[in-house]
Amino acid sequence: MLDMRPVGYVIGLMVMALGLAMILPMLVDFAEGRGHWTVFAQSSILTVLIGGLVAVACRNGVQAGLTIQQTFLLTTGVWVVLPVFGALPFIFGATELRVVDAVFEAMSGLTTTGSTVLTALDDLPKGILLWRGLMQWLGGIGIIVVAMVFLPELRVGGMQIFRTSGFDTFGKILPRATEIASRISVIYLSLTLVCILSYMLSGMNTFDATVHAMTTVATGGFANYDTSFGAFGPMTEYVAVVFMLLAALPFIRFVQLTAGATRPLLTDPQIRGFFVTAATLIVLITAWQFANLAQPGEEGFRKVLFNTVSILTGTGYASTNYMHWGAFPIAILFFAGLIGGCAGSTSCSIKIFRYQILLASIRVQLSRIRAPHGIFTPRYGKRRIDEDILNSVMSFFLFFVVTLGLTAVALGLTGLDFTTSVSGASAALANIGPGLGDTIGPAGNFSSLNDTAKWILAAAMLIGRLELLAVYAIFTTSFWRL
Repeated sequence: MLDMRPVGYVIGLMVMALGLAMILPMLVDFAEGRGHWTVFAQSSILTVLIGGLVAVACRNGVQAGLTIQQTFLLTTGVWVVLPVFGALPFIFGATELRVVDAVFEAMSGLTTTGSTVLTALDDLPKGILLWRGLMQWLGGIGIIVVAMVFLPELRVGGMQIFRTSGFDTFGKILPRATEIASRISVIYLSLTLVCILSYMLSGMNTFDATVHAMTTVATGGFANYDTSFGAFGPMTEYVAVVFMLLAALPFIRFVQLTAGATRPLLTDPQIRGFFVTAATLIVLITAWQFANLAQPGEEGFRKVLFNTVSILTGTGYASTNYMHWGAFPIAILFFAGLIGGCAGSTSCSIKIFRYQILLASIRVQLSRIRAPHGIFTPRYGKRRIDEDILNSVMSFFLFFVVTLGLTAVALGLTGLDFTTSVSGASAALANIGPGLGDTIGPAGNFSSLNDTAKWILAAAMLIGRLELLAVYAIFTTSFWRL
């Protein structure tokens, strides 16, 4: 029989940690003097108490390692349970959200999706704004650790290709996965602090710089204003672009860089592919803008640069309503959101490396057609791509497309129009944030959607953030026979 105590113990500890994190927005609200601090005090006590009781109850089942079943359940269970407790300040606080809206907002935060149901952000207490940013920041570091420690071991979506390159080849530099996680955390915190300072130098006040640095490094996209980055100046947009790009790179390369190894960062095929993709998309949309809309030089380029990078990395900020750009740029941005950044980053969606493996497989198949007796081997960088990795990647693409289609159909059945259904499904499953159209586009939000659609989208955020297969495996009969 499956022993759930190790899973419960870890989840209990993480719930306690989330409750302790609520102290920060509590202190901000207390300092602001608006009387909202009691909401976070109550939410924190309740969260820490429940998490502590679960951890204590399951403590006698703690063991040295986790089985495959326990690892799958832990990976999914954390992202199911934490949003429930993360929603408490929204329910009890100034927003007074209904349960469905509060869970949607918390799920969007912890999965770093960035879709929101909140309006009038400019008037919300600072504690609520900080809590939104803090949830995304915690979700960002959480998904990096999951991507580097758990998913490769679970052989999810081709992530096992990083099991060797991520751990075994570090030798004396990084001998243990736990050490990698701790060093990644240091890099993550350092990058956030540098981002805060950069935002302040660009003209942001300290509070805005702190919250937006959290959501930038997490590629989450929650902003403090209804106009998102439209509330800030040109220099701030350029700063955001730099840090969105950095956050979309594999954090393990930054760890190696601090250890004195620069070559992996410079030769990583993911990183090269990511920057080539970003540059290509920016050039295409910029050329369209200049040819068809006669946009001003620097401003037009800056808007294209910022919003393209924001969508590609899955951050979801908007500095303008790009729905007015025309059909071609909108189509480019839609598909850009389905590309994403690098594995092992805070970025989301399908990820660059899977497209590279897919293209390598296609090239080999074409070569075999031209030379049936030749021997051709697909490679990722200089490494041979094993058959199980190819199968995992192909399965991921299949499940992603099918899930996207089913989610869009389900949203359509709730009464949403075609654009909202398809773009909403894409925004949630790929954890992008904004969708397309007037309702959930860059100038709108998700507040007007019906409750059923919100639950569907919240589930899609969870499934997409955990790379689909890590969630689906739990619902197979073979999983419970392991």
